[in-house]
Amino acid sequence: MANDNEAQSPPGNGAPAASDTCSKLKILALHGYRQNGDSLKSKLGSFRKFISKYAELVFVTAPHIAPPLPDSDPGTESDPAQRSWWFNKDDGTFKGTNKNGPAVGFEESLKLVEKTWKAEQCCGLLGFSQGACFAGLLCDLSARGMTCIKPEFAVLSSGFRSGSLVHLNYYENKVQIPSLHIFGESDEIIPKGLSIALAETFVDPQILVHPGGHFLPAQAAQKQTYVDFFRERLQYHLEAKEIENATVENSMLLEENGPETVVNDDNDSD
Repeated sequence: MANDNEAQSPPGNGAPAASDTCSKLKILALHGYRQNGDSLKSKLGSFRKFISKYAELVFVTAPHIAPPLPDSDPGTESDPAQRSWWFNKDDGTFKGTNKNGPAVGFEESLKLVEKTWKAEQCCGLLGFSQGACFAGLLCDLSARGMTCIKPEFAVLSSGFRSGSLVHLNYYENKVQIPSLHIFGESDEIIPKGLSIALAETFVDPQILVHPGGHFLPAQAAQKQTYVDFFRERLQYHLEAKEIENATVENSMLLEENGPETVVNDDNDSD
């Protein structure tokens, strides 16, 4: 894993780095199927520049190696750089449009992401494709108090609802946190209808549609939307931190000095 302000190590072997969490949002970024933390970081170069004043991304690599592509030559070995958060097909692969399949490896990925979230002290989630699906599930788990991850907001690009049987009840209640949903009009891997269905599981989702396909766009047309979203999220984050710090300080003072007492002076007259 790696932050924006440090060089990324090989997939799965990074170490947390210190950062000024008081001045920027710290966002856990989850890559898509057959990607890893390094490849997503590379693809989001322009996007990271757009939001660098307000946020830094922490990239983490999924623990599972994806099998070779179906059209690979017999005997082709798996590429360790191609990862998956879980597998939802009986042949041990993953496809976003697959329905009623398993969720093999999901629990291992959940544990890894929870560990990274705590170690890096993140406050938001960003996901692309399978990573966006995963982020949506994490938001639902958080709302039900079933994970230590407590995102203040989520950014989901080319996202979709999980079709795994074990996840079908995750979308019963709408997620309350602010969310930005990004998808392409011509996405042939995750059709826009699937991304819209995921957006509908959030209360008041903000939607950004681009004319392209299966990627997170970072051009002039999208820049202001990103800046506005992350600037507002940072403002709310800092205000919440101020309130939290003031509450802790008051509690410490009460603990140290005890409750205030009123002393009556018998010599005072009415």
